[in-house]
Amino acid sequence: MLELGFKSLLAYLLGSLIGSLIVGQLRGGVDIRKLGSGNAGGTNALRTQGAGFAAWVMLIDIGKGWIATAVLPGLALPGIGIDATIARDWLTVSCAAGAVLGHVWPVWYQFRGGKGAATLIGVLVGIAPAAVLPLLIVWLAVVALTGFVGLGTMIAVLAFPVYLLVVHDEPSDAYVAFGIAMVLFVCYTHRANIERMRAGTENRAQRLWLLRPR
Repeated sequence: MLELGFKSLLAYLLGSLIGSLIVGQLRGGVDIRKLGSGNAGGTNALRTQGAGFAAWVMLIDIGKGWIATAVLPGLALPGIGIDATIARDWLTVSCAAGAVLGHVWPVWYQFRGGKGAATLIGVLVGIAPAAVLPLLIVWLAVVALTGFVGLGTMIAVLAFPVYLLVVHDEPSDAYVAFGIAMVLFVCYTHRANIERMRAGTENRAQRLWLLRPR
């Protein structure tokens, strides 16, 4: 249990390194939580600071999710080692959850982070890289049809456990449980987007929205 707890904590601390705030500090102290939508994620970074800024943000946020799932669970840490009684898939999803929670509630930044989408992409690259392309296609299809980036994100996350159940005869219980938990969690972090969509005030990605009124 020591390995599980310690690595989950490390994943949380890693997730708490928010890409937009790190890049903002290097760019003269820009805090995008005070700009645009007030969110510290990649979408607000793109809208308020441009593509170059957003690219670095995405690299950091996706990268930390990948490290938390593809690298951290397999490390033999000094004084911790590898606990053979802990299933590797459950350790991996525990680290994955820690990284996503860290991004949303970062200890380094007054517990005010992003919505976890980019970090979740990195997590999925580490857990099931073959699923990333189908989920990206789902995301693009939803955004192209509706123009809503948040809706595309929520439905793409929902597609992950569905993908596991369809593609694998005996999918990992840990991965399926994580996928279902993330559906609920991403819907929670996007609750403001849901309210704005219901009210008809949500911004749309005009360049990706293929069915927009002409």
